[in-house]
Parts: sequence; C-alpha cells; structure tokens
Amino acid sequence: MKKFWAKIFRSFKDAENADRKDYARMSPSERLDVVQFLRENFLKIKGEQHAAGTRLRRTIKIIQQTQS
Repeated sequence: MKKFWAKIFRSFKDAENADRKDYARMSPSERLDVVQFLRENFLKIKGEQHAAGTRLRRTIKIIQQTQS
C-alpha cells in the first residue's frame, strides 16, 4: 500500500509559497529527480514509452542577430 501526504492551505498563494520553500530546500540533484519522475509519469499517462522518453531532450536554437 502506497502512502501519501497532503497539506491544506488557506489559499493558492500560500500553497505556491510552500512549494517554493520545499523546492529551495532540495539539492539540485533532488530537483532533477523530481522533474524526471514527473516526466516519466506524464509519458506513462500519454502512453508514449520509448527510449527518448527516459532522458531530457537537448535542443539548440540559433537566433540571427540583427544589427541596430
């Protein structure tokens, strides 16, 4: 049986502030673990399970600089 916890807040703003404090207490690697966990669950829900879904995608965007 999985356990979960819940917090009750008076407003959405209070909940958002609590989330920010929780994430600020985490190490960078813990934050990346949370992101990866959320990505994997999202892909499971969407039914897109393939090798590309297990890693962050690298993107490069080339922007042409205009002279002013």
